[in-house]
Amino acid sequence: MCRNITTLRGLEPPATSEEITAAARQYVRKVTGVQTLSDNTRDPFEAAVAEIAAITARLLDELPERRQPPTTVPPLRRADVQARIAAREAHERAHELGLPHEHEDDDDLAHV
Repeated sequence: MCRNITTLRGLEPPATSEEITAAARQYVRKVTGVQTLSDNTRDPFEAAVAEIAAITARLLDELPERRQPPTTVPPLRRADVQARIAAREAHERAHELGLPHEHEDDDDLAHV
């Protein structure tokens, strides 16, 4: 997990709901220390993420415009992060559909 939450205020185009939720999720992970959800943590964790995302969206709407844009690009706007997300989603779809695919540690062995 990243140690810093990316600044969302002043982005062009403005921060998306996905970026706001990702920042909220990162915040909740950091303050709770919960990295993997269990049956006991899922509901309160997801409720906190939703609440913090709503508060963040409202705050960003109410604050005045920034004079200068943030100096860092949010992770969800970075090409390398988008590629990792797409690869993970494709891998998960392969599992769901029972398609042959490779794992990094398989030395080129395909799994079903």
